[in-house]
Amino acid sequence: MNEAATPTILVALTGASGMPYGMRLIDALLGAGCRVWLVYSQVAQIVARQEMDLLLPGNPVQAARELGARFNAQPGQLEVFGREDWNCPPASGSNPPDAMVVCPCSMGTLAAIAHGLASNLIERAADVVMKERRPLILVPRETPFSTLHLENMLSLSRNGAIVLPPAPGFYHHPREIADLVDFVVARILDQLRVPHQLVPRWGESAPTE
Repeated sequence: MNEAATPTILVALTGASGMPYGMRLIDALLGAGCRVWLVYSQVAQIVARQEMDLLLPGNPVQAARELGARFNAQPGQLEVFGREDWNCPPASGSNPPDAMVVCPCSMGTLAAIAHGLASNLIERAADVVMKERRPLILVPRETPFSTLHLENMLSLSRNGAIVLPPAPGFYHHPREIADLVDFVVARILDQLRVPHQLVPRWGESAPTE
């Protein structure tokens, strides 16, 4: 990924638990000056309502307007695509994002990506990112993992994807849930090489109040 230019990151939200991770990731990327493309599944809309009391509109234009206001995005910085929009840029290898993050990533989406199904925009975009050798980060939220889950993750890892389960550490002495969310989002940003100050790094002191 070219760090000198403004990176375009495609964020996909699917139906696994862990919507606060995805929302915080979008917030952090926009705050870092990245351009964000967003697509989410129908089940992700249900999870967002259940976990965050957040209504994700079905209309992409409305979603971009409401989420852009929520995150104080600059004009044109956040673009939302419909999950069946086959004419949008990330559906083609001629115009891929610099990187893609599926956060949270359901086991169904992970399996579909591992087997190249490409039956909706999320799966197709992931397929494009892998074939174009761009970074693909999957944040699977499930426990315990079955053997099938692990085999799918191994297949994806062997094909260049980064499997990043949301497993927060505690050496930064978290005080609230937001601290645990930030720990995971910080690890995603590290993989994207996006600068941040969400949590102190190992060997660094936590900021004093």
